[in-house]
Amino acid sequence: MSATNFGALKGLRMIELGQLIAGPFCGQLMADHGVEVIKVEAPGIGDPMRKWGQSAPLWWPVVSRNKKCVTLNLREKEGQDILKEMVEKTDFLLENFRAGTMEKWGLSYEELKKINPRLIMIRVSGFGQTGPYAKKAGYGSIGEAMGGMRNLAGDPATPPSRIGLSIGDSLAATYACLGALMALRHRDQTGEGQVVDSAIYEAVLAMMESVVPEYTEQGFVRERTGSVLPKVAPSNAYPTKDGDILIAANQDTVFKRLAAAMGKPEMAEDADYATHHARGERQVELDAMISEWTKGFTSDEMQALMDEHGVPAGKIFKAPDMLSDPQYEARDAIVKVDHPAYDKLYMQNVFPKLSQTPGEIRWAGPTELGQHNCEVYGELLGKSEAELKEMRDAGTI
Repeated sequence: MSATNFGALKGLRMIELGQLIAGPFCGQLMADHGVEVIKVEAPGIGDPMRKWGQSAPLWWPVVSRNKKCVTLNLREKEGQDILKEMVEKTDFLLENFRAGTMEKWGLSYEELKKINPRLIMIRVSGFGQTGPYAKKAGYGSIGEAMGGMRNLAGDPATPPSRIGLSIGDSLAATYACLGALMALRHRDQTGEGQVVDSAIYEAVLAMMESVVPEYTEQGFVRERTGSVLPKVAPSNAYPTKDGDILIAANQDTVFKRLAAAMGKPEMAEDADYATHHARGERQVELDAMISEWTKGFTSDEMQALMDEHGVPAGKIFKAPDMLSDPQYEARDAIVKVDHPAYDKLYMQNVFPKLSQTPGEIRWAGPTELGQHNCEVYGELLGKSEAELKEMRDAGTI
């Protein structure tokens, strides 16, 4: 069985274990750029993502795109032995079980690297593979809370909010992908594999900007501030006749252009507004002044005016806006993907864009559980039809 022949990562193979988002999103990113990803699911059960969605399971075709799916019972020795056969022929093993699970199954990195010393094992978990919390259950929401993000999300008058996405899981998966590529570079130089240990709470912590040194150096604890960053003004959502628009004019030179657009160029010379610090001290009154001005325009009129004056601004998009926007269209940011069950399956494209080795969406996720069992076990491992039948009858696959 040959690996894929496109993308910057062509010729590499990954076995993806685990389920939901934190691991599989890493697999999606790598599959998008050419890695042959073989996703392993429990026989008769499968990844719960196959059933997740607002009204239909439409998340599955996104997170499982470009992957081959097989079934394998990893809780039994027969399944563990087959996985070891696969490990011999792979570059990456990705898992996002609770720490200690792979060791319990006899599939620790120490055991697997005896089979394949070049193996890169990518481990995504709530709290990492070490420390007192390692074996605790940890979902993305818990990592977002512990990493500090939830404390800063939302309005200060309400309890901590989530942002409407599983951002902790996705961040951990993205860092896992980044770590895997670093490990690949090391392997290219030394021939040696290693473990990539990506913890959700640490991936969130990495996004926390200067929250920690603000406390250690100044005793300042950052809290929720709603739609603004304190002392950064003007930068907010402002009302128009038909919806809000984001305007970000907090830099001195940009504020000067905004003042001109407002017909008040003198504001940019006024000591009360001329500098970043001064505007920050008058953030509330400045936002109120701008809001009173913007609500006399439609959002399209305001966008045109801001573009004319070189002021960063943008509407707050929902899915219909994305599908009709010329920038999205020009860069193929959203593409239509063929699917046997859905006629209008559109999804986000492959990112980032590489000029010489672009990735692509070759197919939406497999619809059937174990859809590639015959191909993977037959071609990759050389199993006969009789052996495959025996494995099915025993519940191994």
